[in-house]
Amino acid sequence: MGYVQTVRGPVAPESLGRVMPHEHLGSLVPGPWLSGGAGDHRADLAVDAVAGLPGLGFGTVVDLSPYEVVGHDVTLLRDVAERTGLNVVAGSSIYLEPYSPRWALEAGVDEMRERFVADATVGIGDTGIKAGIYGEQATGLNEITPHEEKCLRAAARAHRVTGLSINTHTTHGTMALEQVEILREEKVDLDRVVIGHMDIHPDPAYLRAVLKTGVSIAFDTIGKQFWDFVLAPPPEDPPEGEFGKRAYYRPDRSRLSNLAALVREGYADRILLAQDMTGAEAYLNPRTHGRLGYSYLGQEIVPALGRLGVSDDDLEQMLVRNPARLLTIG
Repeated sequence: MGYVQTVRGPVAPESLGRVMPHEHLGSLVPGPWLSGGAGDHRADLAVDAVAGLPGLGFGTVVDLSPYEVVGHDVTLLRDVAERTGLNVVAGSSIYLEPYSPRWALEAGVDEMRERFVADATVGIGDTGIKAGIYGEQATGLNEITPHEEKCLRAAARAHRVTGLSINTHTTHGTMALEQVEILREEKVDLDRVVIGHMDIHPDPAYLRAVLKTGVSIAFDTIGKQFWDFVLAPPPEDPPEGEFGKRAYYRPDRSRLSNLAALVREGYADRILLAQDMTGAEAYLNPRTHGRLGYSYLGQEIVPALGRLGVSDDDLEQMLVRNPARLLTIG
């Protein structure tokens, strides 16, 4: 019998309810700011933030926070799960090269593979908390650096040992087909792959090309309509004075129009929906991520998709059956 690995142990796939498959429960405040640097009560904030999910039919949150990026704390995830009764699944991954920890930059592909295998079979670090998915494994804007390729191949090889699915990060939807080709070379079961952030890509034809490879795609930044375009952390001692900043706007009406069209074309069985909500962007989206928070998907997006002709069955396919299939091990 298959099972889903949560931070509190294995559960039956049919117990998940609706799933938020790409979130970051420890990143709702981007750093220990609220208590003089001693701590920021992130677990309390996360518990409050997810309070509305059960009333909207959601029973599971998947946290894809990569190693040593703000918010990566699997003991926090276990605390949130115990206090709320929600199923919480922890991911394991390495983020973009500029954010990668030194040990990951220095590791070879075999060392990284063994780390990922241990995360799924023994536990992450010394916590005993096992990963339930590999993600969000990242590649950059219009490029895949050698380090990012190494980590993607390591996750692919760990997948072949453990059976865990892989959820990638694309930067603005770029390099998706290149990710798929690397995974294909590594003999990954593409039915166990989710290519992330494809709702940001502006060309529906490109989304169809990715879907035709046999992978699933995620519309997983719903509500994140405005955000600062940051590809690397700022320098520790920048020069004083004016500096340039890039920003991006992707309205949800565009996301939903593309999504409804793909559903009409028969792709509902390979699309997942999430918000990828973090405190770093909540201030830029004060209504969707700021005020409505995790309730936005169920409270406003689900009815909006219904008005666009997406059936209740297709909605449950994307919110329940697809993530359950990808999270099921064995």
